[in-house]
Amino acid sequence: MARRSFSLMLAWRYMNPRRALLSAVALISVMGVMFGVLVLVVVMSVYSGLEREVKGRLLGFIPHVRLDYVPYGGFREPVADWRRTAERIAAMDGVAEAGPFIQDSMLIDIAGYRSAGTFRAIDTANPNEVEGVRAMLDLEHHPDSSSDMGLDDRVVISSKVARSFGAGVGDTIKLLTLRNFEQVEAAYETTKQPPARERFKQELETVRERASKGWRKHDGKSELSTADWNAVYLPLTKILEADIREREAEIVYQAITLLAAAADDEEREVQGLGPDAPEELERILDELETTDVKEMDLEVLQGIEEFVLPKEALIIGVYQSSQMALTPDVFVPLHLGQELAGLDDMVQGVAVRLDDPYQAGLMAEKIRGELEDGWYPVTWIEELADFSRLIEQQRVMMYFALSFIILVSAFSMTAVMFTVTIQKRREIGVMKALGAAPGQIVRVFVYQGAILGFAGAVIGIGLGLLVIAFREGIQRFMRGFGFDPFPASFNGFTVLPAHVNPVEIAVIGVLSFLLCAGAAFLPAWFAASSDAAKSLRNL
Repeated sequence: MARRSFSLMLAWRYMNPRRALLSAVALISVMGVMFGVLVLVVVMSVYSGLEREVKGRLLGFIPHVRLDYVPYGGFREPVADWRRTAERIAAMDGVAEAGPFIQDSMLIDIAGYRSAGTFRAIDTANPNEVEGVRAMLDLEHHPDSSSDMGLDDRVVISSKVARSFGAGVGDTIKLLTLRNFEQVEAAYETTKQPPARERFKQELETVRERASKGWRKHDGKSELSTADWNAVYLPLTKILEADIREREAEIVYQAITLLAAAADDEEREVQGLGPDAPEELERILDELETTDVKEMDLEVLQGIEEFVLPKEALIIGVYQSSQMALTPDVFVPLHLGQELAGLDDMVQGVAVRLDDPYQAGLMAEKIRGELEDGWYPVTWIEELADFSRLIEQQRVMMYFALSFIILVSAFSMTAVMFTVTIQKRREIGVMKALGAAPGQIVRVFVYQGAILGFAGAVIGIGLGLLVIAFREGIQRFMRGFGFDPFPASFNGFTVLPAHVNPVEIAVIGVLSFLLCAGAAFLPAWFAASSDAAKSLRNL
């Protein structure tokens, strides 16, 4: 105990403020550690805060688990009976609610200016979804914003769209789904095709030949053998499935409907039809042979207007978007989203919200077990995987870069201790001559490095917490000079978010302290291993 007290006492004495050179160098060492810890505490807390806030906002409106219907293992199919599925899932333990999901691309038109974007449909009958959008509203720059879209054509746009188009609450927006262009392209491609009578000339000749030779009368009815019926019916279905004009499809469908009404006599292997069936089939086939191609193409092109006209909507709100996470450009009510996506009363999937979003992985497996084959659950953790990896990589890079500040401080601590040991060489020689053990001499300088490192770590943590606590005032002060390193237009927050993780703060402080204490060991060891006689001669 006496030896440790001697080493600690001497370490304190060597840091006596009356020793100007030593105190100045020690102060620089403390400040190096302090600034390194300060920056690490602030930056890591801000990164944690950004991650939590962005995830919190996203979890306010995105599904915690999205159920896609992929019956054949390829592309997802629209869901017609989604309400029944949603009711089944909503009844499960751990599920807060389940509802429709629609999100797609579109073309935005505001005052004649156009840009591509995305929309997300909100079930306005669900107060939780409406509240999730309301929590994101940019009430500072657009105080009249609202998320109450109701059942009308009213939408909420992102701040990015508002800035790009100079739009705000009360303006009109036109939405044109990009799927319309696919329909337009398909319509034009149809007009380039030759008429069905030319494209399927051989098939139609076969139909006429088998039908004319195969008809026979029985008990006042017309009959075809099952083989002849198949030879007539199957080519017509092939023609109907092809890309033909709408009028031609209607004619072929009439013929198929006529044949499909046949009564199957398995014993005699015939298909019974009405007495006028041969004449009616012949009339339908003649009509297909005499269609006016120009007139049919004109009908196709006139029909384009029905699905090319954009949907007009009123902007009732602007929400604060962030460049750190991909969010929709426009929130639309469910009925408008269904129209834009061409889904009628169907949806793209079922959105499931959980009591605990962080249990999404486990709940996805439970939900998969409850549903029929073909349903595929996608969790929000999978959806935001790229965002989480980006934040994590940025955190690691910042740790790596900013740790060099503390590392430089540790090197500076080593230099300070080497300077001190050289200055105290005579005193070290006296101590060794009087019987001081090498361990006592090592501890003198290790204690000194530990004290400086501890002071720097504690002061750095304290200042870091102060900066976090008063970050709003600091941001306002910087903005007063026209300098804003954290613009709300980029991160989506007027006040930079921050989250203090006590464990992370403690790890930063402890590692800084240990690094500085370890930095003093090497010069201390050299001092303790020096020859006492040479030290006394000041050689």
